[in-house]
Amino acid sequence: MAEQKDLGKSSTGMAPNLAAALSYLLGVITGIIFYVLEKENKFVRFHAMQSILFCGAWIVINVILMIIPVIGWMVAGIVNIIGIVLWLIVLLKAFSGEQFKIPLIGDLAEKNI
Repeated sequence: MAEQKDLGKSSTGMAPNLAAALSYLLGVITGIIFYVLEKENKFVRFHAMQSILFCGAWIVINVILMIIPVIGWMVAGIVNIIGIVLWLIVLLKAFSGEQFKIPLIGDLAEKNI
C-alpha cells in the first residue's frame, strides 16, 4: 500500500485531499469557493485554480461548438466525453493526494496559486 504524503493543513478545516477533490465537484463554482476559502495550503489552491480554469475552458469550448451547426454538435459530444473522463481523473488524483497537472491549464494554475 502506498504511503499517504503529508499535504499539510487546510484553512478550510477539511483534510487537504478532500478539499482539493471537492473543488472539482461543481466545476467553476466549487473551484472559486475553495480558492477563496483556502488561504494557506498550496495543494488545495492549485486544484481549486485548476478546476476554475479547466471547467471555464470546457464551458467556453462547448458554447463555441454549439454555435456551429451539426459538425460542432458532434464534436461537442466528443469533447464532453473527454471532458468528463478528464474531470474524473483530476478529481480522483486530487483525492489521492497527487498534484496532477492538466497540460497548459496546470501550468497556469500553478502560476496563480
